[in-house]
Amino acid sequence: MTEAAYTVTLQPSGWYFESRPRATVLLEARQAGIRLPSSCRNGVCRSCMCRMLQGQVEYAVQWPGLSSDEKDEGWILPCVAQARSDLLIEAPGAQVLEEREPAAFPLTGARRD
Repeated sequence: MTEAAYTVTLQPSGWYFESRPRATVLLEARQAGIRLPSSCRNGVCRSCMCRMLQGQVEYAVQWPGLSSDEKDEGWILPCVAQARSDLLIEAPGAQVLEEREPAAFPLTGARRD
């Protein structure tokens, strides 16, 4: 049985992507080619903090770095937030990830002459 995915829509860009319930919003955005600001990826640094305008999330960590007031105001940390419904998120810092050409040879760290 596959898990239902939720649609995450970003404002003001209008970009959207699917998010599985057990994956973080940040990871799913990256999988869709969208870069959200981030640094620590564990709910501490708050660099990914953005406002959820609609929807519901749960957190992958017990104590995400948000106060009760911030949570009540709709602030979320996408690096540890997991969608529990369709989401509308205000994320003005969202960017499209640059597409990169695959490496011509494996980057293993081994020197080849």
